[in-house]
Amino acid sequence: MENTQYQKIITVLKDNILTRRYNAARLVNREQLLLYYIVGKTLSEEIAAADWGAKVLSRISGDLQTGMPGLRGFSIANLEKMRQFYETYKDLQDVLIPSTVTREIGAASTPLLGLLQTSSTEAFLDVFLGLGFSHHYKLLSIKDLAARLFYMQQATKNQWSVRVLEYQISQNLYGKEGIQNNFVTTLPPALQPHALDAFKDEYLLDFINVNPQNERQLESEIVTNIKDFILSLGTGFIFIGNQYRLIVGDSEYFVDLLFFNRVLQCLVAFELKLEKFQPHHAGQLTFYLTALDDLKKLPHENPSIGIILCKEKDNKVVEYALRSVKNPMGVATVEYNTTVPDELKSVLPDPEDLKKLI
Repeated sequence: MENTQYQKIITVLKDNILTRRYNAARLVNREQLLLYYIVGKTLSEEIAAADWGAKVLSRISGDLQTGMPGLRGFSIANLEKMRQFYETYKDLQDVLIPSTVTREIGAASTPLLGLLQTSSTEAFLDVFLGLGFSHHYKLLSIKDLAARLFYMQQATKNQWSVRVLEYQISQNLYGKEGIQNNFVTTLPPALQPHALDAFKDEYLLDFINVNPQNERQLESEIVTNIKDFILSLGTGFIFIGNQYRLIVGDSEYFVDLLFFNRVLQCLVAFELKLEKFQPHHAGQLTFYLTALDDLKKLPHENPSIGIILCKEKDNKVVEYALRSVKNPMGVATVEYNTTVPDELKSVLPDPEDLKKLI
């Protein structure tokens, strides 16, 4: 037997063994996770129905281990985790409980399912059931559904350990990946990934060489350098106008900057705020987007998207402000070019001389 042919056989056998072991481990994990979900469902529903307190978990844990010697993983603490796991995802029972697992996700309507970029039940289960229970329990602390799903998908895709998952959460990987938004609950699933790709969490407006003193000055600088601004936005943006007039009832309202995005096939309104983000900014933009959809959007176009560009933002304030907003929008910050233009350097005093004067 030739050595080369022999090595090929060994390589094929190793690949098959590793693949089958991995598939077997995945199947075991799926069944274990479904078991914990069903146990959590039973505990949640029965404890509530019988009006038992949480202390009953101690008795249940003891009776299970007495009746099934050697049983592991059903301590009081773990039973409580199973109950929390079910109560967090109880709106998914139609696709998680085996008897109904063949149903299409599109038939169910829940916030988490709306985050998915696919309508395939099997694809969803690959993400959700691809993680161990310890991973899921760690993710329960993330209240933002979009962020939780992001880490869920990344952990499954990259086969993160729990420790790596904890590290990525602590480093706010989700916050660094893209703009804070409500796209996952306000846009059709097929449009969500494109919207997430289209916008950033921070825009560097390095074509602006001064710190604008008011929003009109910022708007003027952007319009003057509109080509540079479009380049900073990315592909697909077409500028429609600034101070775009909307007539609602007997009143006039003006959108700071209005674009059309060819990829998203929708109007995109930018509102400029030279201050820290405030909740009422979202209310103002909601009004503009509703008016744009009602008065300007064509029948074949997607819902209008709004972006608030502000000086700074508190992520928790943004999260609360966008949580119940039905129009798709995001909040991003802007940075300017603070370097002194060459033509001004010769007429400005040296920084050291300024320090002496002060």
